[in-house]
Amino acid sequence: MTTRALVYGDIDLNLIDGSAIWLQSVTQALAGAGCAVTLVLKAPVRTSRLIAPLLAEPGVTVRRPFEEHLLEGIGVPGPVTAAAAPDLLARLDAEAPHDLVVLRGRAVTAAAAKSGAFAGRLWPYLTDVPQSVPGLTPAAAEELGMIAAASRYVLCQTEELRCFLEGSIPAACGKCVLLPPILAEIPTPRGASPAGTPLRLVYSGKFAPRWNTLEMTELPGLLAARGLPAELHMIGDKIHNAPGDYQQRMRSALDTAGVTWHGGHSREDALRLAASCDIGLGWRHPELDASLELSTKVLEYGAVGLPVILNRTPMHEGLLGADYPLFAASLTDVVDVAAAAAADPVLYRKAADRSSRAAEQFTLERAAQRLRGYLARAVPAKGITTTEQLKVVVAGHDLKFFTPLMDYLRLQPGLEVRLDQWAALGKHDADVSRELAGWADVVVCEWCGPNAVWYSKHKRRGSRLLVRLHRFELTSPYPAQVKIAAVSQVVCVNPHYARLTREQTGWPEAKVVTIPNAIDVAQLDRPKLDGARFHLGLIGIVPSRKRLDLALDVLEELRREDDRYLLFIKSGMPWEHWWVWQNPAEREHYADALRRVQRSPLLRGAVVFDDAGPDVAAWLRRVGFMLSTSDDESFHVAPVEGMASRAVPVVRHWPGAETTYDTRWIRRDPGEMAAAVAALRDEADWRRAGDAAHAQAAAAFNLPSVCEAWRDLLTTDRDPAVPGPMLELLSSS
Repeated sequence: MTTRALVYGDIDLNLIDGSAIWLQSVTQALAGAGCAVTLVLKAPVRTSRLIAPLLAEPGVTVRRPFEEHLLEGIGVPGPVTAAAAPDLLARLDAEAPHDLVVLRGRAVTAAAAKSGAFAGRLWPYLTDVPQSVPGLTPAAAEELGMIAAASRYVLCQTEELRCFLEGSIPAACGKCVLLPPILAEIPTPRGASPAGTPLRLVYSGKFAPRWNTLEMTELPGLLAARGLPAELHMIGDKIHNAPGDYQQRMRSALDTAGVTWHGGHSREDALRLAASCDIGLGWRHPELDASLELSTKVLEYGAVGLPVILNRTPMHEGLLGADYPLFAASLTDVVDVAAAAAADPVLYRKAADRSSRAAEQFTLERAAQRLRGYLARAVPAKGITTTEQLKVVVAGHDLKFFTPLMDYLRLQPGLEVRLDQWAALGKHDADVSRELAGWADVVVCEWCGPNAVWYSKHKRRGSRLLVRLHRFELTSPYPAQVKIAAVSQVVCVNPHYARLTREQTGWPEAKVVTIPNAIDVAQLDRPKLDGARFHLGLIGIVPSRKRLDLALDVLEELRREDDRYLLFIKSGMPWEHWWVWQNPAEREHYADALRRVQRSPLLRGAVVFDDAGPDVAAWLRRVGFMLSTSDDESFHVAPVEGMASRAVPVVRHWPGAETTYDTRWIRRDPGEMAAAVAALRDEADWRRAGDAAHAQAAAAFNLPSVCEAWRDLLTTDRDPAVPGPMLELLSSS
C-alpha cells in the first residue's frame, strides 16, 4: 500500500506568489517521495499556470471542491474559509483515510487541530506566526501549543524558525523538522556571460510595501542618471491592497519608463524570463531583516545563474557568505552595487557563482529525499502483512526516556502497543494493570521499581516480562522484591551497570543485558552558531553529585589564558527540588558555587544559566564542548546529545564512563579537561573532533538502531556475551 498524503493550503492558486509556489512544490516533493497525494483547492481555478504541472504528475490527484459540489452543507459561497476547511478535509479523508495531512496557513491549521479529526497526522507548515518573543502573546503561544500537540511533525522552512518555535513552544520540541524552500525543475541558466547593456534587472513575486516593489521602479531612472542604461522587468499579478493609495501608485509605477510589467506567468515561464536578465532583486524593507524565512525567489534567481541584490542579514550571510558583494540596505545601495556589478565582470561572476551554489542545496530531489526520511519515521510500514498481532504493554510512571522507543514500536507492523501509565512510582490502578497483564504477550517495565515488582507477580503465564533498570533502583529495595524467575530479561543502559546489577542482586548472568539509551541524532545535528567552539555546555546541575564546582574549575582554568570561553548551564535550580533543598550539605554546595560565580574575577559574567526544558537541540547549537563532571552516572545522556550535535564531549572519569564513551573523551580531573578543550582551539581541529564524536554517537546510540534492538527483544532473549553497537564501537576505537 502507498502512503497517502492530503495537502491543503489557505492559498488561492489563481495568484502567483511564494505561498502558491510552495503549495505546488510540496505536492511535487511528496509525490517524488512516493506518496499518493491529494491536493485540495481553496478556490475555483481560473488559470492552470500552477496546477497544470500537477495534473500531469503521476500520483497526484487534484480535488476541486466547487466543481465537485463537495461543499454542500458547509455553507461556503466563496473560497473555502479557514473555519470550513477542516470539515471539507474530513469528508475527503473519510472517503479514503490519509496517513498525513499537510496544511499551510495558521488559521486553517488551528481549526484543524481544534477539530481533533487529524490528531497525530497533521504536518503543518508554519510561517504566518510571530517570529520574535515580543510578538508571541500568551494567546498565540497557546494556539501554537495546541497545533504542535496535534501534529506528528511541524514543518519549518529554516533552522532559525525551528529553534524559535522550540524555544517558545515546549510542545513543539522533538516535532519540528526542516523543509527548506523547494526549487522545481529549473530552465537552462543564463550562462557565464557578464552583465549586458542595457543592464536588465528582474523582480518576480508579489507587489507589497515591505517588498520595496514601488521603490524598485525608480531604479532605471537612477541608473540612467549615472550613465548606465537599465531596464526593470517585473513579473507577477498580486498587488496588495495596502492602506492608503498603495495599489493605485504601484499600478502607475509599473507603467514607468524603463519598467516592463510582464504580469502573471507560470513558474516555468517566470524563470525563463528571469534567466534572460542580468541581476535579480531580493531587496526588502529593513523590517523584514529579522524574518526567520528564506525567500524562494532569491534561490530561484541563483538557480538560473543570476546574482541577487538583497539585504545583509545573518541568514543571508550564512547562505552567501559575509563577503558577498551585492548586499544592500537602501535604494542608494541598490544603485551602487548594481552599477558595480555591471562595471566589473569579476565581481559580477563572484556574486553569480555564490548565488548559484547556494541554490544547489534546495532541489526538488533533495526535498523528496528529506520527506522520505520523515515518512519512514512517522508512518507505519505499508505492504507488510502478518497473521498475528504481538500485544505489548509499556508500564511505568516516568516515560521520558522510553517514549521515543514506544512511538517507534507503535509504527511496527504486527505490534499492538498499550500503555499502563502509573500515577507515581508506586501508585497505579490495579484493575487496569491486571487487565493489561492478562492481555499482553510482552510487558516492558520502565524502571525497576514497584511496577516491575507488581508485574513479576501478576503477569500472565507464558508472556514475556522485560525490565529496564537505570541507576537509582540499585540502591532501593525494589530489585530484591522482584520475582526474577518471572522476568525474561533486565535491560541496563551500559555494561558497567549491568555488571553492578548482577553483582548486587545475584540475578543470573543471562538475565541481565545491555541496550544503550537512544538518541535522536537527526534532531540534534544542527549547524553550530558563531563562537560555539569557545562555549562549554553543562546540562543538569542537581543534585550536587553533578559537580557544578568542577565545571567552574574547568572554566576558570581556560579563562586564565583566553577570556572568550563561556559556560552555558541548562538546568533546573536546586531550590526547585524539595528533596535536595532540605539537605543542608546540598544547600551549602550550591551557595558556595553561586558565590564563586559572583565573586571570582575569572567567572564573573562568564556563566549563563538557561532554564531546563525540552529545547535541548536548539540550545546545543551554541555549545562547542559538552561537559560531564559528575561523581557517578549510569549513562549520562547529555554528553551523548552533545556528540550528536557535533560538540566535543569532555568527560570526567566517573565509574563506568569508559563503557559508554571512547577513552579519547575521558579525563581524570578538571585540569586535564581544561587542557583537552584548549588543545582544540583551532577551528579546523575542533570541527574534526566534533565530527568524530558525531560519528560515534550515530553509530552507537542512534534511535533507529536502538529501537531495532528493542524490537528484537520483544520476542528473543539477548545474549549478554554478544556486544551491541556501543561495545563494538568502543572495542574498535
